[in-house]
Amino acid sequence: MTLPSATLLAQSVLSGIFVGALYGLLGLGLSLSWGLLRMINLAHFAFAFLAAYLCWQMASKGIDPLATLLVIVPLFFAIGTGLHWAVARFAITPFNSLLLSFGLTGIVEALIQAIWTADFRKLESSYGEHTWKVGGLYIPLPEIITLGFALTLSLAVWAVLRHTDLGKALRASAEDAPIAAAFGINQRRNALLLAGTCSALASVAGVCLALGFTLAPSQIYAWIGVVFAAVMLGGLGRALAPLVAGIVIGVSEAVTMAVTAPSWAPLVSFTLLIAILLLRPGRAA
Repeated sequence: MTLPSATLLAQSVLSGIFVGALYGLLGLGLSLSWGLLRMINLAHFAFAFLAAYLCWQMASKGIDPLATLLVIVPLFFAIGTGLHWAVARFAITPFNSLLLSFGLTGIVEALIQAIWTADFRKLESSYGEHTWKVGGLYIPLPEIITLGFALTLSLAVWAVLRHTDLGKALRASAEDAPIAAAFGINQRRNALLLAGTCSALASVAGVCLALGFTLAPSQIYAWIGVVFAAVMLGGLGRALAPLVAGIVIGVSEAVTMAVTAPSWAPLVSFTLLIAILLLRPGRAA
């Protein structure tokens, strides 16, 4: 085995940070939904890809990709709110929510194929044309945008959960719903707000996907495993933990690819996940 050069290793670490930020951004809404709403929402990934395709479609008509957020975020907030209303209305259990959202994922995948076909789609925008070289390292603008969104949204959600009445109410409801209700917390309203926010976060991640990656409907499932690993490693219902765990996984994968071979990279996230579950089985609870 030949060790990579210092420049290649540094570029790998930097690339790992960027892709890890996307893992964290994708995992943020999933972590909140699973940890605070007790809903295992696999459709989170389908929503992200649907948002990515909507961004691609609008950008192909001449709209700035970031400006599409003005339409996409409110749309997916409404979709997430509606989905949670249906789950609450029919008293669907957490396990059944997993089955429901898996079925919904298949429906969204079929919808994407029906509208945009199964062909690969690549968003061509001015953002992709900007890359800076700093000390021998290449820094693409789309990755900087993704990292900025991931940091800003994770910190914003952390601040809301820790320092606002809404955040304290959400955490109290997740900890002990009957006691929270006894103190007058409107759990139904708060849950709808949080569910809408989780889907809105997925849509932001989808726009970042469109900026930096080639899109195909089948890729929805390719992201599930590694993002689940980031969520479980960080712990459920936390704002900053998915980002930190995502960066750890991203850097580990990138360094592994640089030192060994790309085929070894997928082993990293799941090895870390298994180690955490074996050594600290209560971490993801």
